[in-house]
Amino acid sequence: MLLAIDTATQFMSLALHDGRQVWYEATWHTTNNHTIELTPALQRAMKYAGVQPQELSAIAVSQGPGSFTGLRIGLGVAKGLALAQGIRLVAVPTLEIVAAAIPPFQGPLVAVLLAGRGRVCAQRFRWSRDAWWPAGPAEITGWTDLIDTVEHETLFAGEIDQTGHTLLDATERPIRIAPGATALRRAGFLAEIAWARVDADETDDPAAVTPIYLHQPGVAHP
Repeated sequence: MLLAIDTATQFMSLALHDGRQVWYEATWHTTNNHTIELTPALQRAMKYAGVQPQELSAIAVSQGPGSFTGLRIGLGVAKGLALAQGIRLVAVPTLEIVAAAIPPFQGPLVAVLLAGRGRVCAQRFRWSRDAWWPAGPAEITGWTDLIDTVEHETLFAGEIDQTGHTLLDATERPIRIAPGATALRRAGFLAEIAWARVDADETDDPAAVTPIYLHQPGVAHP
């Protein structure tokens, strides 16, 4: 059984996946209460699925970009469980989780999450070999600047606030917005990605994994 933990932003998500199907999944919005909400949520997940900690064979975690507090808490718990149970860890970039839920689309995909103060963290993906693949690094930008880069029909998915929806709806550029349920970042898809990497023996060293914060090298800024 694999436990997937995503606390990268104010949207938190947990899932338990046995390699074939999801046994449990919960996704909710938190007002920066990651510390007090994660442990009880983990206990509920294990209880409802009837899973004991010793039955876990792997842990998946959202690595970022994301908020400092959210990533620190999620990675801390994931790394602690992996080391304590002696099981494998898979760290997955946050925007790859968004992309994993989106069906094939002829044009590019822009996955986004909110970066605060009117900014977004965005990354482009392209569909190839039955999956979405990064077409560039994650970047910090504003909605207007991001929209101005669109020249061909493009699908947007992820965290889109009211300002983003207003600007995306008003633009004449060829932009489509993924439905809310499809665009929601879910730990079930994090688990799917992680199982594929476990099967390919592409896991991470729990002692060496580090978070990707919104404001650090590796996340491009304008």
